[in-house]
Amino acid sequence: MGAESEETKPMKRIVLIFGLISGVISSGLMCITMPLAHKDIINNDTGLVIGYTAIVLSLLLVFFGIRTYRDNHGGTITFGRGFAVGILITLISCVFYVATWEVIYFNFMPDFVERYTASQVKDMQRAGATEAQIAAKRAEMARMKATLDNPVTNAAAVFIEPFPVGLVITLVSAAILRRRSPSPGATVTATA
Repeated sequence: MGAESEETKPMKRIVLIFGLISGVISSGLMCITMPLAHKDIINNDTGLVIGYTAIVLSLLLVFFGIRTYRDNHGGTITFGRGFAVGILITLISCVFYVATWEVIYFNFMPDFVERYTASQVKDMQRAGATEAQIAAKRAEMARMKATLDNPVTNAAAVFIEPFPVGLVITLVSAAILRRRSPSPGATVTATA
């Protein structure tokens, strides 16, 4: 294979920098929030909101990564190149997210599903759920535990939490930030 093209060198550097920063933010926020949820300091609903807010915050670096690439690459970027930069940043961030969860789940919170199940059942009982509904919830949680107890299926299940968010942010950012170079002979007009 030939040497790297001049276009991929800065892209790799930007993807790595912004992907690593996003991943560290994602991991850090998870390390802060998961113990709070595990000790019932924050409830399930609040934990869900905080968790997805943390994912969005960490993945905002996709926008800044695409913009940095565009600004350092002559001020132009196609949607395709912006999408490539953004999705690679997203993938790096998702790997951090998954790896952090695996470490937390298997080493510090192996009783996560049991505690989550107890919390869900308590909420259902307060809401007046029937015994059949509670039994169905317990069965659902048992299936979830079987999935999470296998590192491979755990990784796959956890990956699908941040990835769709990153995909949407990537698509929106690539669309917003795309800027084509003016074609030769075209007149450029200034806009306010």
